[in-house]
Amino acid sequence: MTDSPPTSPSTFGPHVLDLDLAAEADFIATRLREHAGTLKRRGVVVAVSGGIDSSVSCALAVKAFGKDRVFGLLLPETDSSPTSEQLGRRVVEGLGVAYEVHNIAPTLAAIGCYRMRDEAIRQVFPDYADNWKNKIIISGGLQGGFNHFKLVVQAPGGPLQEMRLPLKQYLQILASQSYKQRIRKTVEYFHADRLNYAVIGTPNRLEYDQGFFVKNGDGAADIKPIAHLYKTQVYAMARHLGLPDDICRVRPTTDTYSLEQTQDEFYFALPYEQMDLALWAHNHGLPEGVLAEALGISGERAGFIYKDIRAKREATRALHSRPLLIRAVAEVHPHA
Repeated sequence: MTDSPPTSPSTFGPHVLDLDLAAEADFIATRLREHAGTLKRRGVVVAVSGGIDSSVSCALAVKAFGKDRVFGLLLPETDSSPTSEQLGRRVVEGLGVAYEVHNIAPTLAAIGCYRMRDEAIRQVFPDYADNWKNKIIISGGLQGGFNHFKLVVQAPGGPLQEMRLPLKQYLQILASQSYKQRIRKTVEYFHADRLNYAVIGTPNRLEYDQGFFVKNGDGAADIKPIAHLYKTQVYAMARHLGLPDDICRVRPTTDTYSLEQTQDEFYFALPYEQMDLALWAHNHGLPEGVLAEALGISGERAGFIYKDIRAKREATRALHSRPLLIRAVAEVHPHA
């Protein structure tokens, strides 16, 4: 698939994300088989969260390799929504792939994930207790300022409490939560090694472009089959592949914090339908006024959105980089 050329302002809208879904699914399946052959792997491992991206990735893997050469993993932990596991089971059982459920909570507890997170939270909310819930939300960038993060907590039966997070506590909470993605990836690679399979990464284009992943966590993979597809296109692909209606309707969440948290309030600050259009418009050099008209917002706010896209790319550039060498090893990387 290649992007369409830039449209005129009068023709810009959601249709720019339309795809020939059958052709695209065939193309992805072919490339999956080619990449697995290059890697000398006989199948793939897919961690299925119950979300749209991992569900579509698993369905495309089955299309490419057949159900007998795809292994699914469900990897819940203490803060995971029970609904996520239910949806994940529906996907793998509906596709007929072998799978395993591996609760990673004991491992996370043993390495201090929950303890170190709660320690940082109590530095902001001293009364925070083990039975409270929490999440982080983003603010600032779309108002023209610098992005910053707020901590939201809730005692059982109590109101939500919100406070801006100091940098030190933000980093400790984020580092603690990143344990979750890194432990999951460790489990994925265990099964990939024992089966001689490749590991599938599941980011869509929005997440991949804007650095919404954990390095050596959900950012680690051998093949990323949908990193070129906008989120809107992933939803369309889900319907094309015949995934269950509740999967096709599920809204993107992080499923990482104990309070319900959408991806847009945590990172993107816009619903994916609008963020997809904003990213497409930015990628194709459309003026801010065109985006503003399409989204029904002011030109100033559209400018803030473009600025935020560029800022996130720059801030997360290191997530995409491979390890840096002091001297090139020409025998391994002859063109480095």
